[in-house]
Amino acid sequence: MKKALSLLLALAMSLGMLGASALAEDVSPQEESAVQAPSVWAYDALADAYAMGMLDDNYTSYIQSPVTADQLGKLTGVVADKLALLELPENELAPYELVIDTTRGGVMSALYQEAAAYSLPGIEADPAMYLTQLGVVKGDQNGSLHTDRVCTFQEAMVMAERLVLAVYDLCDAGSRGLLWKATNGDNTLYLLGTIHIDRNNVYPFHKSLRDAVAASQEVIFEVDFSDAEDMAAYQAMMVYSDGTGLKDHVSPELYADTVAVCAQLGMTAEQVNAYKPWVLLLTFNNLLSQDSTTSSNAMAIDLYLTSSASNAGKTVGAVETAVFQGAIFDGLSDEYQTEGLAAYVSMMKSALSGEAAETEDDQAVQDALAQQDAVMGAMMEAWKNRDVDAFNAVFDKAATLESSDEMNSKLFTERDPHMIEAAAGYLEREGENTFFLAVGAGHMVDPGGIVGGLRDLGYTVELVK
Repeated sequence: MKKALSLLLALAMSLGMLGASALAEDVSPQEESAVQAPSVWAYDALADAYAMGMLDDNYTSYIQSPVTADQLGKLTGVVADKLALLELPENELAPYELVIDTTRGGVMSALYQEAAAYSLPGIEADPAMYLTQLGVVKGDQNGSLHTDRVCTFQEAMVMAERLVLAVYDLCDAGSRGLLWKATNGDNTLYLLGTIHIDRNNVYPFHKSLRDAVAASQEVIFEVDFSDAEDMAAYQAMMVYSDGTGLKDHVSPELYADTVAVCAQLGMTAEQVNAYKPWVLLLTFNNLLSQDSTTSSNAMAIDLYLTSSASNAGKTVGAVETAVFQGAIFDGLSDEYQTEGLAAYVSMMKSALSGEAAETEDDQAVQDALAQQDAVMGAMMEAWKNRDVDAFNAVFDKAATLESSDEMNSKLFTERDPHMIEAAAGYLEREGENTFFLAVGAGHMVDPGGIVGGLRDLGYTVELVK
């Protein structure tokens, strides 16, 4: 259990491939004629709307269609949940008599109603005026809001997304992230240490973090998820290609337990047998890192940023490849992979059962799960508050590097120097440039991290205030 917790912590801090796992969404193929592409003006809302759970993977089948009452209810529900997290003072003014339907005016009223529950500046205005003042609603060239026209899902979604961001910005709220700014002459490099999970109500992001991405001409990650050839090669590494299967590499007992756990996740024994232990280990790691606030989309921070940058038409780069990261796991000893899988299977069995512990071993597993949840929660809160000291108190990188775990040198010692070199390379580009580098937070902090490494090279690096 101790090794599993140590591994989970290191993976969340260092590896950008955690978005890939053995579990794939079962999305039904759509008829080409039925595909509804979002409008260009809505692109910048897609990442936040998806991350907050306002739309799902099938959105191209309905995004341009008239919004339904059920869809509107879901959108306003997300808005209500996000605004409630701000713990704002309640509005004591008498509410407007509102007509809520699926016209544009009715959608505005529904969204305004959620904001009007709180004492916000300007909330005494009528719905259309209030939302217009916030920049949530924008009229056409003649200033008309077309309140009587049927509202599309896309229009309702964008209004809901804009409302959440606008209120959070008014309140100086949102996840700040571990964000530094490095400079060299006319070059600026934003440095974001990410955590490769989605939990603790991490969305939406604070304006300072969103603005840093928007100001950058290129956004760089550990891995470029849009590189189809690299991703295909990585996926090929995940399965056995020598005629054997998982059952040939682990004990019968561990194989049976793994199949039983995966069956509860919708995987067949045939699918389980195809994967190597490290793939299933990563899959379980992802699931155990989530909490009750993880949306059904489970959009890890790196994937959100990739989507946001791509939708904004920015150049997307990478300092590593998926194949390189896959080789880190593929090269682990059989013993390490097997022990790690066994520990994660035990935790998954306990998490899925929901039953009280009956033996000391059961209690040890449940204690490990509770400890993991507390650690990950504290880490995410430090990340959201841009509190480096609190983050380092949870993630002791020095202790991680000093441990005998064979994974740690592969995750940090062998990779940090290359990342420092890559970061310095962006600061040395000719001309005036602004870049954004997002890699695991474990690579940013000392000892041996990018922030300290750039300072040692003479560059100015400051935490964004």
